[in-house]
Amino acid sequence: MPRLTAPISRHRRISAAVALASAAAVIIPALPAQAASTDQPATIEVVPGTDTRTPALVDGIAEPAEASAPADDAAVTYLAGRRDRYAIPSPDQDLSTAGVSKDAAGLETVRLQQKHQGVEVLGGQYVVRMERKSGKRTVTGTSGKYFTNLTVSTTPSVSVETAVSRAVGAVERGTSAGLVKPAAVRKDSASKQAGTTFHGVEKGLIVLPRGAGVLTRRVTVSGTDASTGEPVVQEVYVDAKSGFPVLRYSALRTFQAQGIAPVTKATKAGKNASAKAAKTAKSLSSAKSLNSAKSASAAPKAGSGLTDVTGSGKTLNGRDVALGLQRDKATGLHWLTDYSRMKSTSKASISTWDARDVWVYEASGVWPQGIVPFSSATPAFGGDATGSGAVDAHWGAQQVYDYYLKQHGRDSLDGHGGAINSLVGVTDFGYPYVNAFWDGQKMVYGSGDDEYLPMAADTDVVGHEMTHGVVENTAALVYAGQSGAMNEAVADYFGNAIDVTASGTPMTDPDAGLLGEDLCRTAGPRDCALRDLNDGATTSKNFLGMSYGVDSGGVHLNSTIFSGALWDMREDLGGQLADKIVYRALTSYMTPLDGFTEGRAAVIAAAKELGVKSKELKTVKASFDAHGIVPGWEKALGMDSDTLLGKLNVAGAGTDAGGGWWATSKSNDDGSAPYSIYAGRTDGKGKPQQMNDNNGFYNVYPSTDGKRVVWITYGSDGVSIMSRAVSGGVPKKLYTSLYYDIVNLSVDGDTVVFELGDDYGVRHVNSLRDGEKQPKRLDEDPTSMWVTGSGLPTIKGGKVAYARTYADDYGYTTIGIELYDLKTGKATRLGKPAEYGIGRPAITATDVVWFVDETLYDDNHTAVRKSDFKGKNIVDIVPENGPGAVWAMDLTASDDTVTLTTLVPDTAYRNETSPKLNQYGLDGAYLGRVSCNRGMQMDAAADSGRRVVWIDGTTSATDLVTRARPAGRCG
Repeated sequence: MPRLTAPISRHRRISAAVALASAAAVIIPALPAQAASTDQPATIEVVPGTDTRTPALVDGIAEPAEASAPADDAAVTYLAGRRDRYAIPSPDQDLSTAGVSKDAAGLETVRLQQKHQGVEVLGGQYVVRMERKSGKRTVTGTSGKYFTNLTVSTTPSVSVETAVSRAVGAVERGTSAGLVKPAAVRKDSASKQAGTTFHGVEKGLIVLPRGAGVLTRRVTVSGTDASTGEPVVQEVYVDAKSGFPVLRYSALRTFQAQGIAPVTKATKAGKNASAKAAKTAKSLSSAKSLNSAKSASAAPKAGSGLTDVTGSGKTLNGRDVALGLQRDKATGLHWLTDYSRMKSTSKASISTWDARDVWVYEASGVWPQGIVPFSSATPAFGGDATGSGAVDAHWGAQQVYDYYLKQHGRDSLDGHGGAINSLVGVTDFGYPYVNAFWDGQKMVYGSGDDEYLPMAADTDVVGHEMTHGVVENTAALVYAGQSGAMNEAVADYFGNAIDVTASGTPMTDPDAGLLGEDLCRTAGPRDCALRDLNDGATTSKNFLGMSYGVDSGGVHLNSTIFSGALWDMREDLGGQLADKIVYRALTSYMTPLDGFTEGRAAVIAAAKELGVKSKELKTVKASFDAHGIVPGWEKALGMDSDTLLGKLNVAGAGTDAGGGWWATSKSNDDGSAPYSIYAGRTDGKGKPQQMNDNNGFYNVYPSTDGKRVVWITYGSDGVSIMSRAVSGGVPKKLYTSLYYDIVNLSVDGDTVVFELGDDYGVRHVNSLRDGEKQPKRLDEDPTSMWVTGSGLPTIKGGKVAYARTYADDYGYTTIGIELYDLKTGKATRLGKPAEYGIGRPAITATDVVWFVDETLYDDNHTAVRKSDFKGKNIVDIVPENGPGAVWAMDLTASDDTVTLTTLVPDTAYRNETSPKLNQYGLDGAYLGRVSCNRGMQMDAAADSGRRVVWIDGTTSATDLVTRARPAGRCG
């Protein structure tokens, strides 16, 4: 089916689908960071600032605590007795137990979750470390975040239903989901369709720790990105006063960034890059269907005569390995289920499940129906079990379990002997799936393709995913931004440590730091590897500032900066000591919102606690120094652009330019206030001015033509279009929608155009002139029995260009670009419909420009197409295939220059794999990169000539910046 190719940012310029649900990303400000303590021993640092008076790290102490009480009670009592130091007024009321662990040496770690008026605070976690000896208990240190300035009311104004609807819409706009939806709905249909592939579940209230606090409803949204086939499970936090989604991030901890297909030098074969790969995965999936059906009734059941046996198996690299199994006396089958290893009395198992008939979305955050563990008539596993990666997954899970138990005394991922489940062989709707993830309850491994083996084939992949489970049950590092990059880094570190130990690879081996290097069928380790912990990445040279809509804020893109420091430390100190230090830092020091600087402090403090020598401590510090992880490192990041407005704290809430003016949405500097609309001159002269009243609601997604600014205000009972002249005056309300989101605003003179949904869940382009009370739908087709949609509108000179879905008598749809003349009411189709996808149009003085996808297996390349206003003289100024082909995400244009937001798919997470701006003349001549800034470049809006404004993430904040001419090819 055709799809609209939507960018992942810029609500006005972001789109929707054949059913045309809009597709912008809600991009997230960085959550408030708290300074870590210095490297001095026995330091108690009370961190100043607006967020907290509670010390970030207290170490080097030995203070008594109640010996006879449970550990968590003793920790709370200890904090209550030292209110002057910790500034926690009522620990017994404001702290609840998040976890208690104790090791064989008597070291206790108590994690306490902050609550504000009974509502959990995201990332508000404080850790108390204690030691028990000779009947006495001593507190040795504390760390974490307790936010002391929270005063927000915990009474919500937004209903659960509204929160779920807004959350689903945010996720839908933040992916290309919905772009392959049913494109038409019968007008006489009795049941109206929701028009979305996502569903949300409200999980209760939670306070975001920004300033006085932001009360939100947390909604878990799951579904499938219909353009890429990737599973989507996101945590979305919807402001409980206005209903605006203020934060969202992925709940799937993936091995590689979603949406970036692996590409090897050997074959350039990505997940969707070859028909041969698709055919391979399809046959692999279908071949197993009969066998799964036959064995389903014979699945092992507790207490059904199972006995522990030791079997064997052959891995994909030909190695013979021992496997812990269960033998079913009744059937004689041997199952890839191992109960013998678990040390707890719960008798949980390590089980490896046959998921080759499962599509990846069916395994994301839920348990698929009808699957059973792999089985064999004999204790020797080969054939299907080898070819699917099941032997590797089962053996790898046993290795990882044994490592954590023997090296760290940890019984399973949760530390309490919990079950370990691996699903092997999932596909992307029957096509290859080249990724793996932890979803909070299990590991899921993709099928591989014609170049990549099944993803469980490398022990470091298995170790990586299982370590995500360890992280989730300890520090619970939020999977976004720097904390998410640390989550990835720790998973990489231990996955690599387990792999090199199992294989006997010395740390001095040039390939020792590679991850995924054994996954390829033909390519060599360095061509195949998805990451290298020894890549030398530093904050000053390699940190990429990302919005949360891009790789969850750069969790993979930036991970090797932190993991590289840990890897260097391991190489210099040796694996045994380094592993102990990192494990102790993870389990007893780090907390959910820690960034790189806090992570450094945690590792150094853990090393000191473990009694390392002075020389070894210097090695630990030097490892972080070498990777630029030092206090204040963010201030050293530079840009080649001019900053118009700094610290937006939100990207994807809209940017536009026109007539020499820009408009954008900004919170206050710490991100605690609702967003307001600001406007200013694109040449940077003058002072930016706030356009809206401080009404406590979220004002977002502006558009400007240089004479006035229009924007959307989110309220608890609806969304409104607001307007104000740039010269001043009182903001005016133009229109309010009580039930449907308004998206993709564009203004020109006295007319605003935008997308609005209908009762069928289909989106339509509407126009609204000054003085009109109701908008006019531009895509009406009274002659058709089908309801079709339109989206991505832009207006200039009295003409509106937008993407439009057309249906024949049978409901089959195609997608094209349409130009509507507001003066005559006539709509003109511009060229033939696109075969697979279509993207945003822009209007110049003489033409309409847009991008299309007409080739299925071309690495997501898109052509940039141009037509005059009559639908004549249609040419591709940038070809879809061949030299110069690009992967375009977004498009904006002045009268003589087209600016594309592009991606470069690759296995290496680097600068070019993040969104970058490239300019072309209307004749297709390449003019160069707009800016050489590192980090994401999003929400581009053309003014005149070659001047562009955009939101840039280089500084680790989000800044509105501009350049008047391209920077060139950037080396």
